[in-house]
Amino acid sequence: MIKTIKTRRSIRRFKKVPVSDDAVSHAIEAGIWAPSGMNNQPWRFAVIKDTETKAWLADLTQYGSTLKSAGALIAVFMDNASSYDRTKDLQAIGACIQNMLLAIHSIGLGGLWLGEILKNRDTVEKLLGAPDDYELMAIVAMGEPCMCPKPPKRKQLSDMVFLYK
Repeated sequence: MIKTIKTRRSIRRFKKVPVSDDAVSHAIEAGIWAPSGMNNQPWRFAVIKDTETKAWLADLTQYGSTLKSAGALIAVFMDNASSYDRTKDLQAIGACIQNMLLAIHSIGLGGLWLGEILKNRDTVEKLLGAPDDYELMAIVAMGEPCMCPKPPKRKQLSDMVFLYK
């Protein structure tokens, strides 16, 4: 698991090859196993594989080329009707997305957590036909990576922990 965590990268360029439905299901299933307060499981998903919808979404972000080249996009929503504590539910959605990215990496594909598109949240929600209670949290792009970036530098543990009793 630690190797998977340390070798996962944000992939911004994908080969234009399809992603199987099994791979998409694998990512989503990993996401739904994330912890959530009171096990409310506030996440909901929309899967986008068709070229036309990817192109519409691409026009709503500066990372449009990434969305167009990805084999599949998974829009991650929070179901506000199932929410009991917004902060905890936002944390759960983050854990869900991280699980998805790790699962995508574990099967040899690449993924990207795209949050910049939230500036056009309302438009995306309408475009995808999201129910009124669903709030867009991110889009996860996935596909076969064109390349794997070098590991980013990380601060030392001693620089990050301010109290250890």
